[in-house]
Amino acid sequence: MRIVVVGGGVVGVTTAWELNRRGHEVTVLERHGIAGNETSKGNAAQRSYGVVYPWADPTMVFKALPWLVKQDGPLKMRMPPSLDTLRFMFSTLRYAWSPGLFGLNRRAMVRLGIHSRERFGVLQDELSLSFDGQEKGVLHLASTPEAMTGYRTIRQMLAELGVSASLLTPDQVRELEPGMVGDGPLCGAIRYDTDATGDCHLFSGALAESCAKAGVTFRYHVRAKRLVADDTRVNAVVIEREDGQRETIEGDAFVVSAGCWSDPLVAPLGLKLPIYPVKGYSLTAPLKDASRAPASTIHDDNYKVVSTRLGDRIRATGFVELADFNRNIPEARLATIRRSVASRFPGCADMEAAEAWTGFRPMTPDGPAIIGRGPRQNLFLNTGHGTFGWTLSAGSASVIGQVIDGETPSVCLDAFRPGRFSE
Repeated sequence: MRIVVVGGGVVGVTTAWELNRRGHEVTVLERHGIAGNETSKGNAAQRSYGVVYPWADPTMVFKALPWLVKQDGPLKMRMPPSLDTLRFMFSTLRYAWSPGLFGLNRRAMVRLGIHSRERFGVLQDELSLSFDGQEKGVLHLASTPEAMTGYRTIRQMLAELGVSASLLTPDQVRELEPGMVGDGPLCGAIRYDTDATGDCHLFSGALAESCAKAGVTFRYHVRAKRLVADDTRVNAVVIEREDGQRETIEGDAFVVSAGCWSDPLVAPLGLKLPIYPVKGYSLTAPLKDASRAPASTIHDDNYKVVSTRLGDRIRATGFVELADFNRNIPEARLATIRRSVASRFPGCADMEAAEAWTGFRPMTPDGPAIIGRGPRQNLFLNTGHGTFGWTLSAGSASVIGQVIDGETPSVCLDAFRPGRFSE
């Protein structure tokens, strides 16, 4: 089949790779000039297969309010909030307080994460991609005894699903991370043993090159404006080029993987996708002293900042901000990220020379991504992955390929069904 994939981020490119290897003729439409240049560009650089969890977490509801007013609090909201922000927050609260839903969704996301780890292994075996990747596990630090108690519960749940995780003492943490000599509080950690790291932007670009060599067509600097459809099928997508001219791209099937920009394409066909652009920030800095830098990914639960080793660089990422599509980068956000790095890995990098980034994670109000058949028989959705786009990309690409080809998905997609928000 001729399949058009709308979106050239990590999810779209991985989907293109999967569909191409299944024998389809694939075209990818991307508004940037290269692949992986939006949300995939400056993310936390971790493939956190064991850490995936829904956004609508009932235990976080009451913690979130103090975070809004705390200077270094990880949650921020632009004031006054927009109507879109308020709708998203109220919808999140409704899902968070729905009995049992968080646990069901978390298990569904972890199962998809397990499948994604397996499929990423297949991808790595078939393609030798260079993206500063490592597979040394991911550490979530515990700054308080209460945090360690929570990690014990998480480890038990992961063990039931066959995911390896280890509880560590402070001495064991420092043995794994000898560069962590800062004065930040430490009561232990949970180590997600099978998790990995790497530069998602480099990965997306390298995978796009491999896809192109395999016959995938990439159309850059084009914006998908609307889907041309009748009552049963999508027949084409109208794109706008840089010169302002419009063009119609026909296909036998269409996959929307446009992140925060997915809803405007699908809504005219009768399906609302409540994807909100949850804003995050990162600093990517050159190392000054590699011996003082993290060996892998460290999640500092004190500041809610993630620091990741990327070759001769460190990337530190933080904040969940509800500000619609505002791309401003306040210095206060960057200062908090620097404080977190200094509290754990002082002197490891030249943070003043760091490249600052902000981007929008495509978040659904309940948490799981939107994966499956859309409101027309040849329209498919693989979008809304929130903070776990790279983590779940290979698994999501695999199951959407199975759906398109009429196969039974390797993972149950009930939690990810596109129509759940109108039920």
